[in-house]
Amino acid sequence: MADPLFSEARSSLEDAFFRKRDAELIAEMRRREQRQSRKKALAEVSGITDDDVLDELVEHDIHAETLAAFTIVPLVEMAWADGTIQPAERKILLVAIEEAGLPKEGVAFKLMKQWLTRRPEPKMIGLWQNYTKALLAELPADAGQHIKQTVLGQARALAEAAGGFLGLGRMSKEEAKVLRSLEKAFRHQSK
Repeated sequence: MADPLFSEARSSLEDAFFRKRDAELIAEMRRREQRQSRKKALAEVSGITDDDVLDELVEHDIHAETLAAFTIVPLVEMAWADGTIQPAERKILLVAIEEAGLPKEGVAFKLMKQWLTRRPEPKMIGLWQNYTKALLAELPADAGQHIKQTVLGQARALAEAAGGFLGLGRMSKEEAKVLRSLEKAFRHQSK
């Protein structure tokens, strides 16, 4: 028969080991759930569905709120290109703001809605361009390319929504100038 002290010591050791291991597994499960939650929020805000790109954004500590602003600022700039926001542009911007998933009572949501009636300061697009360059320097080329296509595609669609004869298929000179400015911010990818 085993010594009772030995049995108690063994039991305590086993309990401690398994408690520690359970805690590690639970912590890992929570980290994975949090990561998946962040990826889902980033996907909802940006429209990006590529899992590798979403992983890169999470790895670089990009949050949904930041990405929401990142994708909406160029749309706002495009909408204001000719000095006023057209009804079709307003509709697209409202959808983009809603899809950004920002809390309606939050400051970011209210600010973005305010931009529908009052043009943001010109320095906003400069800040966006600087952030774009810094972001692209951090991300792998394929992730940067995917983001570029998404942002520029949305901006182009917004411009074409109100352009041309009866709003069909053509953007104004001012909108084309804004699009070139947006494209320029994506040219300096270093990775």
